Amino acid sequence: MASVCFYFQVHQPFRLRRFSIFDRGADYFDDRANRDLIRRVADKCYLPANAVMLELIRKHEGRFRVAYSLSGTALEQLQRYAPPVVESFRRLAHTGAVEFLSETYHHSLSFLYSREEFAEQVRLHRALVERLFEQTPTVFRNTELIYNNELAKVAAGLGYKVVLCEGADHILGYRSPAFLYNPPSTPGVKLLLKNYRLSDDIAFRFSDQAWAEYPLTADKFADWIHQVNGHGHVVNLFMDYETFGEHQWAETGIFEFLRHLPRAVLRSRDNDFKTPSQCAQAYPASGEYDVPHMISWADVERDLSAWLGNAMQANALHELYRLEQAIKQTGDEKLLDDWRKLQSSDHFYYMCTKYYADGTVHKYFNPYDTPYDSFINFMNVLDNLRGRLGG
Repeated sequence: MASVCFYFQVHQPFRLRRFSIFDRGADYFDDRANRDLIRRVADKCYLPANAVMLELIRKHEGRFRVAYSLSGTALEQLQRYAPPVVESFRRLAHTGAVEFLSETYHHSLSFLYSREEFAEQVRLHRALVERLFEQTPTVFRNTELIYNNELAKVAAGLGYKVVLCEGADHILGYRSPAFLYNPPSTPGVKLLLKNYRLSDDIAFRFSDQAWAEYPLTADKFADWIHQVNGHGHVVNLFMDYETFGEHQWAETGIFEFLRHLPRAVLRSRDNDFKTPSQCAQAYPASGEYDVPHMISWADVERDLSAWLGNAMQANALHELYRLEQAIKQTGDEKLLDDWRKLQSSDHFYYMCTKYYADGTVHKYFNPYDTPYDSFINFMNVLDNLRGRLGG
Protein backbone atom coordinates (compact mmCIF):
# COMPACT_ATOMS: atom_id res chain seq x y z
CA MET A 1 0.00 0.00 0.00
CA ALA A 2 1.24 3.49 -0.92
CA SER A 3 -0.70 6.26 0.83
CA VAL A 4 -0.32 9.74 -0.61
CA CYS A 5 -0.26 12.37 2.14
CA PHE A 6 -0.77 15.87 0.76
CA TYR A 7 0.05 18.68 3.20
CA PHE A 8 -0.09 22.33 2.15
CA GLN A 9 1.30 25.33 4.01
CA VAL A 10 -0.73 28.55 3.82
CA HIS A 11 1.12 31.52 5.25
CA GLN A 12 1.47 35.23 4.65
CA PRO A 13 3.18 37.60 7.11
CA PHE A 14 2.16 41.13 7.98
CA ARG A 15 4.66 42.96 5.78
CA LEU A 16 6.27 46.09 7.16
CA ARG A 17 5.93 49.51 5.63
CA ARG A 18 9.06 51.54 4.94
CA PHE A 19 9.84 52.84 8.40
CA SER A 20 12.32 55.61 9.11
CA ILE A 21 14.17 56.36 12.32
CA PHE A 22 12.33 59.68 12.20
CA ASP A 23 8.87 58.03 12.32
CA ARG A 24 7.17 58.66 15.62
CA GLY A 25 3.98 56.61 15.24
CA ALA A 26 3.50 52.91 15.91
CA ASP A 27 1.97 52.07 12.53
CA TYR A 28 4.44 49.41 11.38
CA PHE A 29 2.53 47.40 8.80
CA ASP A 30 1.80 48.17 5.15
CA ASP A 31 -1.95 47.62 5.08
CA ARG A 32 -2.33 48.49 1.41
CA ALA A 33 0.46 46.16 0.26
CA ASN A 34 -0.80 43.38 2.51
CA ARG A 35 -4.36 43.79 1.23
CA ASP A 36 -3.29 43.83 -2.42
CA LEU A 37 -1.05 40.79 -2.05
CA ILE A 38 -3.63 38.75 -0.14
CA ARG A 39 -6.31 39.50 -2.71
CA ARG A 40 -3.96 38.69 -5.58
CA VAL A 41 -2.94 35.35 -4.12
CA ALA A 42 -6.56 34.62 -3.21
CA ASP A 43 -7.61 35.11 -6.82
CA LYS A 44 -4.68 33.22 -8.32
CA CYS A 45 -4.29 30.41 -5.80
CA TYR A 46 -6.48 30.05 -2.73
CA LEU A 47 -9.94 30.36 -4.31
CA PRO A 48 -9.30 28.31 -7.48
CA ALA A 49 -7.22 25.70 -5.66
CA ASN A 50 -9.84 25.28 -2.94
CA ALA A 51 -12.52 24.93 -5.63
CA VAL A 52 -10.51 22.14 -7.29
CA MET A 53 -9.93 20.41 -3.94
CA LEU A 54 -13.66 20.49 -3.15
CA GLU A 55 -14.47 19.21 -6.64
CA LEU A 56 -12.03 16.31 -6.24
CA ILE A 57 -13.24 15.34 -2.77
CA ARG A 58 -16.83 15.20 -4.03
CA LYS A 59 -15.92 13.44 -7.27
CA HIS A 60 -13.97 10.72 -5.46
CA GLU A 61 -16.49 10.51 -2.62
CA GLY A 62 -14.01 11.38 0.11
CA ARG A 63 -11.23 9.04 -1.04
CA PHE A 64 -9.16 12.09 -1.96
CA ARG A 65 -7.85 13.69 1.22
CA VAL A 66 -5.56 16.61 2.04
CA ALA A 67 -4.18 18.50 5.03
CA TYR A 68 -3.47 22.18 5.61
CA SER A 69 -1.61 24.32 8.07
CA LEU A 70 -2.79 27.92 7.94
CA SER A 71 -0.80 30.38 10.01
CA GLY A 72 -2.64 32.77 12.27
CA THR A 73 -1.21 35.76 10.41
CA ALA A 74 -2.53 34.40 7.11
CA LEU A 75 -5.97 33.73 8.60
CA GLU A 76 -6.17 37.20 10.15
CA GLN A 77 -5.46 38.81 6.79
CA LEU A 78 -7.80 36.49 4.90
CA GLN A 79 -10.62 37.34 7.31
CA ARG A 80 -9.88 41.03 6.83
CA TYR A 81 -9.19 41.23 3.09
CA ALA A 82 -10.54 38.05 1.47
CA PRO A 83 -13.26 36.45 3.64
CA PRO A 84 -14.52 34.19 0.82
CA VAL A 85 -11.25 32.26 1.15
CA VAL A 86 -11.95 31.48 4.80
CA GLU A 87 -15.44 30.34 3.86
CA SER A 88 -13.99 28.08 1.15
CA PHE A 89 -11.69 26.48 3.73
CA ARG A 90 -14.70 26.00 6.02
CA ARG A 91 -16.49 24.17 3.21
CA LEU A 92 -13.47 21.91 2.84
CA ALA A 93 -13.43 21.28 6.59
CA HIS A 94 -17.07 20.18 6.49
CA THR A 95 -16.33 17.45 3.93
CA GLY A 96 -14.59 15.33 6.57
CA ALA A 97 -11.76 14.70 4.11
CA VAL A 98 -9.55 17.62 5.18
CA GLU A 99 -7.32 17.85 8.24
CA PHE A 100 -6.02 21.08 9.76
CA LEU A 101 -2.66 21.00 11.53
CA SER A 102 -1.14 22.94 14.42
CA GLU A 103 1.74 25.38 14.19
CA THR A 104 2.90 28.60 15.81
CA TYR A 105 0.28 31.32 15.34
CA HIS A 106 2.77 33.83 13.95
CA HIS A 107 4.84 31.36 11.88
CA SER A 108 7.68 32.23 14.18
CA LEU A 109 11.11 30.96 15.22
CA SER A 110 10.04 31.05 18.86
CA PHE A 111 11.04 27.43 19.47
CA LEU A 112 14.67 28.52 19.07
CA TYR A 113 14.40 31.44 21.50
CA SER A 114 11.55 31.06 23.97
CA ARG A 115 9.74 27.83 24.85
CA GLU A 116 7.20 29.87 26.82
CA GLU A 117 6.34 32.01 23.81
CA PHE A 118 6.37 28.95 21.55
CA ALA A 119 3.78 27.17 23.71
CA GLU A 120 1.61 30.30 23.89
CA GLN A 121 1.59 30.67 20.12
CA VAL A 122 0.74 26.99 19.61
CA ARG A 123 -2.21 27.35 21.99
CA LEU A 124 -3.37 30.53 20.25
CA HIS A 125 -3.22 28.82 16.87
CA ARG A 126 -5.06 25.72 18.09
CA ALA A 127 -7.87 27.88 19.49
CA LEU A 128 -8.18 29.74 16.17
CA VAL A 129 -8.42 26.50 14.18
CA GLU A 130 -11.05 25.18 16.57
CA ARG A 131 -13.10 28.35 16.25
CA LEU A 132 -12.92 28.67 12.47
CA PHE A 133 -12.93 25.05 11.34
CA GLU A 134 -14.40 23.13 14.28
CA GLN A 135 -11.41 20.78 14.45
CA THR A 136 -8.92 20.23 17.24
CA PRO A 137 -5.55 19.60 15.57
CA THR A 138 -3.67 16.47 16.62
CA VAL A 139 -0.69 16.84 14.27
CA PHE A 140 2.05 19.44 14.67
CA ARG A 141 4.32 21.05 12.13
CA ASN A 142 6.80 23.68 13.18
CA THR A 143 7.59 26.78 11.14
CA GLU A 144 9.38 25.80 7.92
CA LEU A 145 9.52 22.21 9.24
CA ILE A 146 12.25 23.29 11.67
CA TYR A 147 12.84 20.21 13.77
CA ASN A 148 15.12 18.32 16.12
CA ASN A 149 14.68 15.63 18.78
CA GLU A 150 13.87 18.23 21.42
CA LEU A 151 10.97 19.60 19.37
CA ALA A 152 9.36 16.15 19.38
CA LYS A 153 9.54 16.13 23.20
CA VAL A 154 8.02 19.61 23.48
CA ALA A 155 5.28 18.78 20.96
CA ALA A 156 4.45 15.63 22.90
CA GLY A 157 4.18 17.74 26.06
CA LEU A 158 1.64 19.92 24.28
CA GLY A 159 -0.44 16.87 23.39
CA TYR A 160 0.70 16.01 19.86
CA LYS A 161 1.48 12.46 18.82
CA VAL A 162 2.37 13.16 15.19
CA VAL A 163 4.97 15.65 13.92
CA LEU A 164 5.94 16.53 10.35
CA CYS A 165 9.57 17.11 9.40
CA GLU A 166 12.01 17.02 6.51
CA GLY A 167 13.29 13.74 5.13
CA ALA A 168 16.94 14.87 5.09
CA ASP A 169 19.33 12.62 3.19
CA HIS A 170 22.21 13.12 5.61
CA ILE A 171 20.05 11.78 8.45
CA LEU A 172 18.15 9.08 6.57
CA GLY A 173 21.25 7.61 4.96
CA TYR A 174 20.16 4.47 3.09
CA ARG A 175 16.63 4.64 4.55
CA SER A 176 13.53 6.04 2.86
CA PRO A 177 11.09 8.85 3.75
CA ALA A 178 8.36 6.42 2.65
CA PHE A 179 8.24 4.99 6.20
CA LEU A 180 7.18 6.47 9.53
CA TYR A 181 9.73 6.85 12.30
CA ASN A 182 9.96 7.57 16.03
CA PRO A 183 12.23 10.19 17.58
CA PRO A 184 14.66 8.79 20.16
CA SER A 185 13.42 9.09 23.76
CA THR A 186 9.91 10.03 22.56
CA PRO A 187 8.47 6.72 21.33
CA GLY A 188 4.89 7.98 21.67
CA VAL A 189 5.41 10.36 18.74
CA LYS A 190 5.39 9.33 15.09
CA LEU A 191 7.26 11.33 12.46
CA LEU A 192 6.10 11.84 8.88
CA LEU A 193 9.01 12.80 6.64
CA LYS A 194 8.67 14.96 3.56
CA ASN A 195 9.58 13.25 0.29
CA TYR A 196 11.39 16.30 -1.00
CA ARG A 197 12.18 14.89 -4.43
CA LEU A 198 8.58 14.18 -5.41
CA SER A 199 7.31 17.28 -3.58
CA ASP A 200 9.76 19.50 -5.44
CA ASP A 201 8.84 17.91 -8.77
CA ILE A 202 5.48 19.62 -8.35
CA ALA A 203 6.46 22.71 -6.37
CA PHE A 204 9.59 23.78 -8.27
CA ARG A 205 10.13 21.73 -11.43
CA PHE A 206 6.62 21.42 -12.84
CA SER A 207 6.96 24.21 -15.42
CA ASP A 208 10.73 23.91 -16.03
CA GLN A 209 11.02 23.08 -19.70
CA ALA A 210 14.71 22.24 -19.26
CA TRP A 211 13.82 19.47 -16.79
CA ALA A 212 14.38 16.00 -18.23
CA GLU A 213 10.93 14.86 -17.06
CA TYR A 214 9.05 17.83 -18.54
CA PRO A 215 6.12 17.80 -19.09
CA LEU A 216 4.97 16.23 -15.85
CA THR A 217 1.66 14.45 -16.33
CA ALA A 218 -0.63 12.98 -13.70
CA ASP A 219 -0.11 9.48 -15.09
CA LYS A 220 3.69 9.80 -14.97
CA PHE A 221 3.62 11.10 -11.42
CA ALA A 222 1.20 8.37 -10.35
CA ASP A 223 3.62 5.78 -11.75
CA TRP A 224 6.38 7.21 -9.54
CA ILE A 225 4.08 6.98 -6.54
CA HIS A 226 3.14 3.42 -7.39
CA GLN A 227 6.82 2.43 -7.31
CA VAL A 228 6.74 2.95 -3.54
CA ASN A 229 4.51 -0.12 -3.17
CA GLY A 230 6.57 -2.82 -1.55
CA HIS A 231 9.24 -0.27 -0.58
CA GLY A 232 7.37 1.90 1.90
CA HIS A 233 3.99 3.00 3.21
CA VAL A 234 3.63 6.72 2.49
CA VAL A 235 4.44 9.37 -0.09
CA ASN A 236 4.50 12.62 1.87
CA LEU A 237 4.00 15.52 -0.52
CA PHE A 238 4.55 18.67 1.54
CA MET A 239 4.61 22.08 -0.15
CA ASP A 240 3.46 25.69 -0.06
CA TYR A 241 -0.14 26.00 -1.24
CA GLU A 242 0.91 28.92 -3.43
CA THR A 243 2.44 26.27 -5.71
CA PHE A 244 -0.97 26.17 -7.36
CA GLY A 245 -1.57 29.30 -9.39
CA GLU A 246 1.06 31.59 -7.85
CA HIS A 247 4.45 29.86 -8.07
CA GLN A 248 3.19 27.70 -10.92
CA TRP A 249 0.75 29.84 -12.89
CA ALA A 250 -2.54 28.45 -14.14
CA GLU A 251 -1.15 28.70 -17.68
CA THR A 252 1.41 25.99 -16.87
CA GLY A 253 -1.39 23.45 -16.53
CA ILE A 254 -0.87 22.97 -12.79
CA PHE A 255 -4.60 22.93 -12.00
CA GLU A 256 -5.30 20.36 -14.72
CA PHE A 257 -2.48 18.24 -13.35
CA LEU A 258 -4.10 18.43 -9.91
CA ARG A 259 -7.53 17.56 -11.32
CA HIS A 260 -6.23 14.39 -12.97
CA LEU A 261 -3.86 13.20 -10.24
CA PRO A 262 -6.34 11.50 -7.87
CA ARG A 263 -7.84 9.41 -10.66
CA ALA A 264 -4.36 8.37 -11.80
CA VAL A 265 -3.25 7.46 -8.26
CA LEU A 266 -6.46 5.62 -7.36
CA ARG A 267 -6.39 3.60 -10.56
CA SER A 268 -4.31 1.10 -8.60
CA ARG A 269 -6.08 -0.54 -5.66
CA ASP A 270 -2.74 -0.51 -3.85
CA ASN A 271 -2.85 3.29 -3.56
CA ASP A 272 -4.94 5.69 -1.54
CA PHE A 273 -4.89 9.16 0.04
CA LYS A 274 -4.58 9.69 3.77
CA THR A 275 -4.22 12.70 6.05
CA PRO A 276 -1.23 12.82 8.43
CA SER A 277 -3.21 11.52 11.41
CA GLN A 278 -4.61 8.68 9.32
CA CYS A 279 -1.11 7.71 8.18
CA ALA A 280 0.02 7.58 11.80
CA GLN A 281 -2.94 5.40 12.72
CA ALA A 282 -2.50 3.05 9.77
CA TYR A 283 1.24 2.37 9.80
CA PRO A 284 3.83 1.44 12.41
CA ALA A 285 7.09 3.29 12.90
CA SER A 286 10.00 1.57 11.14
CA GLY A 287 12.82 2.74 13.37
CA GLU A 288 14.30 5.89 14.90
CA TYR A 289 14.94 9.18 13.13
CA ASP A 290 17.63 10.78 15.27
CA VAL A 291 17.97 14.53 14.68
CA PRO A 292 20.25 16.05 17.34
CA HIS A 293 20.78 19.25 15.31
CA MET A 294 18.18 21.50 13.74
CA ILE A 295 16.93 20.78 10.23
CA SER A 296 14.29 22.48 8.07
CA TRP A 297 12.75 22.16 4.63
CA ALA A 298 14.49 25.28 3.33
CA ASP A 299 17.07 25.43 0.57
CA VAL A 300 19.58 22.80 -0.44
CA GLU A 301 21.23 22.67 3.00
CA ARG A 302 18.02 21.82 4.93
CA ASP A 303 19.33 23.81 7.90
CA LEU A 304 18.62 27.17 9.59
CA SER A 305 20.91 29.28 7.41
CA ALA A 306 17.95 30.85 5.59
CA TRP A 307 17.09 32.69 8.85
CA LEU A 308 20.32 32.57 10.86
CA GLY A 309 23.00 32.55 8.19
CA ASN A 310 24.47 35.99 8.82
CA ALA A 311 25.11 38.48 11.60
CA MET A 312 22.19 40.73 10.64
CA GLN A 313 19.69 37.94 11.12
CA ALA A 314 21.23 36.76 14.38
CA ASN A 315 21.30 40.28 15.77
CA ALA A 316 17.72 41.08 14.75
CA LEU A 317 16.38 37.88 16.29
CA HIS A 318 18.37 38.29 19.49
CA GLU A 319 17.19 41.86 19.98
CA LEU A 320 13.58 40.93 19.22
CA TYR A 321 13.32 38.11 21.75
CA ARG A 322 15.30 40.08 24.36
CA LEU A 323 12.19 42.26 24.71
CA GLU A 324 9.83 39.39 25.57
CA GLN A 325 9.53 39.71 29.35
CA ALA A 326 9.43 43.50 29.34
CA ILE A 327 6.65 43.52 26.73
CA LYS A 328 4.57 40.89 28.50
CA GLN A 329 4.91 42.68 31.83
CA THR A 330 3.28 45.81 30.39
CA GLY A 331 -0.05 44.07 29.82
CA ASP A 332 -0.38 46.17 26.65
CA GLU A 333 -2.18 43.92 24.12
CA LYS A 334 -1.36 46.17 21.13
CA LEU A 335 2.33 46.16 22.03
CA LEU A 336 2.29 42.37 22.43
CA ASP A 337 0.49 41.92 19.11
CA ASP A 338 2.99 44.11 17.27
CA TRP A 339 5.91 42.25 18.84
CA ARG A 340 4.45 38.90 17.82
CA LYS A 341 3.84 40.01 14.25
CA LEU A 342 7.52 40.92 14.07
CA GLN A 343 8.37 37.30 14.90
CA SER A 344 7.19 35.90 11.56
CA SER A 345 10.12 34.08 10.00
CA ASP A 346 9.71 35.97 6.72
CA HIS A 347 11.21 39.15 8.19
CA PHE A 348 14.50 37.30 8.73
CA TYR A 349 14.27 35.38 5.47
CA TYR A 350 14.29 38.75 3.67
CA MET A 351 17.69 39.43 5.30
CA CYS A 352 19.23 36.29 3.81
CA THR A 353 22.41 36.92 1.80
CA LYS A 354 22.93 33.43 0.34
CA TYR A 355 21.79 34.26 -3.17
CA TYR A 356 23.32 31.41 -5.12
CA ALA A 357 21.52 28.07 -5.52
CA ASP A 358 18.37 29.38 -3.82
CA GLY A 359 18.27 32.95 -5.05
CA THR A 360 14.90 32.80 -6.77
CA VAL A 361 13.25 31.28 -3.71
CA HIS A 362 14.51 34.03 -1.41
CA LYS A 363 13.35 36.79 -3.73
CA TYR A 364 9.77 35.54 -4.02
CA PHE A 365 7.27 37.82 -2.21
CA ASN A 366 10.28 39.85 -0.98
CA PRO A 367 9.44 43.59 -0.92
CA TYR A 368 13.05 44.74 -0.40
CA ASP A 369 15.76 45.52 -2.93
CA THR A 370 18.53 44.08 -0.76
CA PRO A 371 18.84 42.09 2.50
CA TYR A 372 20.46 45.16 4.04
CA ASP A 373 17.37 47.27 3.31
CA SER A 374 15.29 44.65 5.08
CA PHE A 375 17.57 44.64 8.13
CA ILE A 376 17.63 48.43 8.46
CA ASN A 377 13.86 48.69 8.12
CA PHE A 378 13.25 45.93 10.66
CA MET A 379 15.64 47.45 13.17
CA ASN A 380 14.03 50.88 12.77
CA VAL A 381 10.69 49.29 13.67
CA LEU A 382 12.21 47.37 16.56
CA ASP A 383 13.83 50.52 17.92
CA ASN A 384 10.45 52.25 17.84
CA LEU A 385 8.87 49.28 19.62
CA ARG A 386 11.58 49.44 22.29
CA GLY A 387 10.88 53.14 22.71
CA ARG A 388 7.22 52.41 23.45
CA LEU A 389 8.39 50.31 26.38
CA GLY A 390 10.22 53.30 27.79
CA GLY A 391 7.09 55.42 27.56
